[in-house]
Amino acid sequence: MLVMDQCHRFHSTRTRIILSARTPSTMAAREIELAHNNQADNLEGFGVHDRCYGFATSRIELGGLEVCQITNFEFIWCSNPSTDGKQSISFYKPILIPDGFYCLGHYCQPDKKPLRGFVLVAREAAGRHDHSTDHMPALVDPVDYSLVWSSYDGGDENFDGCGYFWLPQPPEGYKSLGFVVTNKSKKPETNEVKCVRADLTDTCEACPLIACTYSKFLKVPLTVWNARPLNRGIYGRGVSTGTFYCSALCSNCSLGEELDIACLKNLDPNLHAMPNMDQIHAIVEHYGPTVFFHPNEVYLPSSVSWFFQNGALLYSTGESLQDIDAEGSVLPSGGSNDGHYWIDLPCDGVREKLKHGNIESGVLYVHVKPAFGGTFTDIVMWVFAPFNGPGTLKIGLMSIGLSKVGRHVGDWEHFTLRICNFTGELWSIYFSQHSGGEWVDAYDLEFIEGNKAIIYSSRNGHASYPHPGTYIQGNPKLGIGVRNDAASSDYFIDSSRQYEVVAAEYLGDVVKEPCWLQYMRKWGPRIVYDSKTELDKIVKRLPLLFRNSMNSILSKLPLELYGEDGPTGPKEKNNWFGDERW
Repeated sequence: MLVMDQCHRFHSTRTRIILSARTPSTMAAREIELAHNNQADNLEGFGVHDRCYGFATSRIELGGLEVCQITNFEFIWCSNPSTDGKQSISFYKPILIPDGFYCLGHYCQPDKKPLRGFVLVAREAAGRHDHSTDHMPALVDPVDYSLVWSSYDGGDENFDGCGYFWLPQPPEGYKSLGFVVTNKSKKPETNEVKCVRADLTDTCEACPLIACTYSKFLKVPLTVWNARPLNRGIYGRGVSTGTFYCSALCSNCSLGEELDIACLKNLDPNLHAMPNMDQIHAIVEHYGPTVFFHPNEVYLPSSVSWFFQNGALLYSTGESLQDIDAEGSVLPSGGSNDGHYWIDLPCDGVREKLKHGNIESGVLYVHVKPAFGGTFTDIVMWVFAPFNGPGTLKIGLMSIGLSKVGRHVGDWEHFTLRICNFTGELWSIYFSQHSGGEWVDAYDLEFIEGNKAIIYSSRNGHASYPHPGTYIQGNPKLGIGVRNDAASSDYFIDSSRQYEVVAAEYLGDVVKEPCWLQYMRKWGPRIVYDSKTELDKIVKRLPLLFRNSMNSILSKLPLELYGEDGPTGPKEKNNWFGDERW
């Protein structure tokens, strides 16, 4: 038996995780020690006590089920095996499951990545039997399995050793939460996995795509996706089980399409696994990244209070203007972006000073919210810059500086730390990049000190990236689009020290939100300048081969890049209450 042990979480001794810690000058690995059975050893202040449940206590109660993460796996089968692992995907079954807990499905991931994942195992929570369900147990065996796909090629000698994918068939009133993979043609035992009572589950969707493999004998492909909860964000209660979804019926699966499997649902309104205020501070101080701005950046960030105190003005449609106090108490509160109010810079000499910001006053504004039904915590860090500079157009090897496109007052950008509530470890970071972004797993981050990652903020536009370099917003393959340059410099903010927690709705009234956070209108004026003419002149000078691609790319850029509208604040962004775009 080949056992894949990721060396973390359920060991009684201190363990090590090797994370990639690339810096501009080295590619050395950094050893990060975490004591997973006693988070207080390394994360002093997390406040873990001898209670059964809570943040970083390894088990979470979901209001009917108790779950824990399994990260020890036995290898079952690999598709498209290759020496470099670029095209292959491996499938595993969880092992070393604690007594009384049951498997819900198997796990898979591409071989090009380090083995780092989990599946949840579950047992019925003590004293939580729901009498409204006619004494139906929370977990039962499937009644049967259906074969979804096999790599069997028709040869007698290869009957075993192939991959067989089985979908558990649940009894009425229950749902399957994952697939079972075997390397033998014999149907799995019915006690291999458990099905979950339907009221304890939620809808999941297939995204993102993992891989597609092919069977020569069956002449049909097997397409494999990650399975994630459909209902995500602050109020979403779907819980990711770590299992996958697969299908041999189609090569495409639409977002939101109802699947043959479900995810778990957290019915506990208290979200007891979320961190308290002391634990939030400990998390930020332990994991808070350092944000590096480009060495040629001239539009640096500042604190909101510095921006207000140094001349920012509140305008309204009646052409009146008003000074703004440090707290922003004069700003209209609540409502929506009705277009009646906006913030702008003064017209005197102070205007240029404000544009360049004040990095000494800069802070990261922290919003803490539940993810995946309170089994993860999202630490969203917002950075404010008084001004967003002009963009640069990249066409192949040529770069063209734009005089107006991209310029606007008031720029809010963010990145998000996703923390595992089972263990307290940093799982991944979301890098927001204009109208989209990307999740980067912890092993692929750069670290500056201990467990503190590096964020690279792009020149002028302040989008965030995990590594230095030149990034194209548009068509990277053709090298056409808006250029984003990211590099380290002497301009930086250490978010583990320079931060302010401004919101954590799940804590009730514990966090007092600042007045300016309730301002739902524009942080910059609506400006109509003829930037389209500027772009049209550039496009017309391009070879015909590039014109259509460039026009398509430019049509997808955010409106504020054209100077047509000022941006709104953090609470008006759809990711404030929802999940990130991924």
